Parts: sequence; structure tokens; C-alpha cells
Amino acid sequence: MDFQAGILEDGSPMESLEKQLICPICLEMFSKPVVILPCQHNLCRKCANDVFQAANPYWQSRGSLISGGRFRCPSCRHEVLLDRHGVYGLQRNLLVENIIDIYKQECSSRPLKKGEHPMCKEHEDERINIYCVTCEVPTCSMCKVFGAHKDCEVAPLQAVFQGQKTELNNCISMLVAGNDRIQTIISQLEDSCQSTEENSEAAKRELCARFDALAALLQEKKAELLQRISQEQADKTAFIQSLICQYKEQLEKSSRLVETAIQAAEETGGAAFLMGTGTHTSVLSLHRIVEASKGGRLDKIEQGYESMDAFSVSLDHLTEAVHALDFDPAEEDEEYFDGEEEEVEE
Repeated sequence: MDFQAGILEDGSPMESLEKQLICPICLEMFSKPVVILPCQHNLCRKCANDVFQAANPYWQSRGSLISGGRFRCPSCRHEVLLDRHGVYGLQRNLLVENIIDIYKQECSSRPLKKGEHPMCKEHEDERINIYCVTCEVPTCSMCKVFGAHKDCEVAPLQAVFQGQKTELNNCISMLVAGNDRIQTIISQLEDSCQSTEENSEAAKRELCARFDALAALLQEKKAELLQRISQEQADKTAFIQSLICQYKEQLEKSSRLVETAIQAAEETGGAAFLMGTGTHTSVLSLHRIVEASKGGRLDKIEQGYESMDAFSVSLDHLTEAVHALDFDPAEEDEEYFDGEEEEVEE
């Protein structure tokens, strides 16, 4: 119901009261019944139901077994949760309804003052009471009969007013519902951002664990190969050291035979030398000297025995494999991200 806002003087207490009794959805005075939201703001039940239906398009009637839905208060954006009864489960604000009744009675008891209703500029004594559909402007009956709008299509002013008011209310409901959907998408994106950070940290930990395990395996293999080289080194050096000891013993014996041979060569008596009766020689010693001069029969090492080329390791294939390391393609994540973009665009 439309009330004359100009009945009272500007700044009066009644005008201030009227502003407090305006519904934020339809911009009209609250109509019965008035519902009170959990955030203590008020709405017409019809307006609240329109907003609720727009935010929950698949919600059915009160007899349905489907649970309730939610919408946001148009005044403070507080989220209102409803049960299966929907808006009809909200409490009525009887105090506001009683105040509206008193206010209406007070307004109806006051007579309209001259100049409170818009008057036609062409016909000063005629009130504007019709709407020119062709020119899309309000006008008076005289303009339609004799004036500039006599050939235009007109309609009752109140009908056009109510029609445009209804269209405006529908647009407001759609905007409120659209804002709720956008807020829902924002919440989902914020949750996705947090999940992305958590999943990234988990992926980093897993990657570090796998590389640490690979590094430990490489260290273990390195120690094993070093142990094999050390063992080969110990075996070869032990064999060479044993040969060195053998050759030193032979050298010592040979040195003693050389000394004996020199003394035998200094013998002047032929008979004594040949008979072995000399002081420093004998037939047995001569045989030993002769045998020693032919060379020893000790073992020798083969050429390249000290080489360790057999223990070289090629890591080229491992280097290539490390350079080729990469993450597996995540096609599912790309498809999900594309779906989120489409939803945001909608």
C-alpha cells in the first residue's frame, strides 16, 4: 500500500518513524506479517520469501522432506539459516506490526494539504493522475483530452506505478540472489586457495622425502663401491708387499754369495781351488754361486696389475634420468580449474 510521504513536515518525528518502517527490499512500508531475522532486522514476509526462493531455486513447499536453505540479510549480509518450513518458520514481529497500524491511523486522520499531490504544469488545477505510455511520462486527464497527449496511449498512474514497483522488486530479488551466489563462489575460491596451499606443502614434503631417500640410496651404493675398491687395493698391495719381501730375501742371499764368490776368486792355489780345500770356497759354494748367477725364479706381477680401470662407473644414464625428472601431467586438475572458470563466468 502506498502512503503519502509528504503529509508530514520534513524532520518531524513521524517522518523519522516512517523511514524506520520501510522494507529494504520493496522500499515500501512493512506489510503484514512482518518477520524478524536472527540478526534483528525486519522484512515483509513476501519479500523475505522472494529473496529466499531466489537464493534456493530448488527448495519446495513446506510439506517437502527436503531440508531448509539459506539466504543473506539484505541489510547486514548476515547469513540466515532456515529449516524445512522456510520463511514461514521465522518469528513475526508483532511490535512492528502494531506500530505500523498506529502510524497508518495517524496518517489517515490527517487531511491532505494543498500542493501535496503533484499538479500538471500545463493545467495548474489538474492533478497528475494518468501515465502516458507513448511518451513514458506522468500527465493529467486534460492533457489526454485536449493537450499534447491526446493521441497517445495512456494507462492508470497507480497501475503503472505498481507494475514498475513489482518489476523493481523482482530485480532487487534477483540482484540479492546473484550476490549470494557470488558470495558462495568467493567462499569456494577461498577454500580452494587454502586447500591449494595445504596440498602444495604436502607435495613439497613428499618430494623432499623421495629425494632424501634417493640420496641415501646413492650414499649407500657409493659406500659399497668404495669398499670393493678398498678391498681390491688391499689384496693387490698385500701381494706386492709379499713379492717385495721375497725379492729382498733373495737380494740378501745373492749379496752374501757375491761376497763369497769374490773371496773364492782371490784364491791363488789352483789345486786348492779345484779340490775345494781353500779357505773361502768349496765345490758346494761354487754350485750355489753358479745357480744364483742364472737368475731367480720368483713370481712377478703382470703388466697393468696396479691399474684400477675395472672399477670405473658410468653415471651418464643416471645424469640424463635426473635431468629428465618431471611431474606427472595432472589433466584432472586442469579440467576442474576450467570448470571453476565457467562457473565464475556464469
